[in-house]
Amino acid sequence: MTKSLISIAGWDPSAGAGVLLDIRVFERLGHAGLGVLTAVTAQNPERVDRVFPVPARALTSQFERLADAFDIAGIKVGMLATSGNLSAAARLLKKYPRRPRVLDPILRSSSGTVLLEKKAWPRFLEAVAGNAELITPNLEEAEALAGCPARSVAEMKLASERIYAGSGIPCLIKGGHLEGQAVDILYDGREFTAFAHHKQPRSVHGTGCFLSSAILCYLAEGRPLKEACGLGIFRVGRAIRAAVPAGQGIWVFDLSRERGRVPIPPRA
Repeated sequence: MTKSLISIAGWDPSAGAGVLLDIRVFERLGHAGLGVLTAVTAQNPERVDRVFPVPARALTSQFERLADAFDIAGIKVGMLATSGNLSAAARLLKKYPRRPRVLDPILRSSSGTVLLEKKAWPRFLEAVAGNAELITPNLEEAEALAGCPARSVAEMKLASERIYAGSGIPCLIKGGHLEGQAVDILYDGREFTAFAHHKQPRSVHGTGCFLSSAILCYLAEGRPLKEACGLGIFRVGRAIRAAVPAGQGIWVFDLSRERGRVPIPPRA
């Protein structure tokens, strides 16, 4: 059954990340995608040049008008840009306790541009505490949120425990940039699950957005958290292999080339 899923995130004019990519992923996985803008960026797939935030009241108004017309089945939060938008998004998440909610805590672009003002970083976990089913930081974001290193599997486990302790939200730390084998670590508050996978030979713009959006789709379909994470990771790996070059050594997703059956395991 088709679900209406909302992405609260930034506008990437290259369509390689943010709201535009999230909606493409929702639709590729069989759902209806809706978008709430938090900021407009001046960027291309290689780097972010400038960020123009949307006021918090505009974020809230966008969401509320969509919620008037659609039965919201899930919410993904990505780039927020400002402390005010963090607070506004947290309030909206709190209103939907029985819907899957996935947080992708985008703090800085890979080219170094700050995508959430730094004064908001220390209060991120407190602001969203208890109001999501999953948070998906990369290694740098995990270090910033947990206040400890996250450059090995052991360090990722400690960081995920700290993030859970500070938020009450299960944490999937993305380890695609680890030395050696790529390993993602999920901590659900009780146990760890390691998702080991092949390190990809190319840098693809928007992988974190793709992963969090795909996981939300599977959660909205009723899949358990561990299963949804595994399916999302598989889906991202396949999409990376189907990516196309955008120049300067950067690749972008081409979902029209991402074909084949996804091996969906039996429900738990």
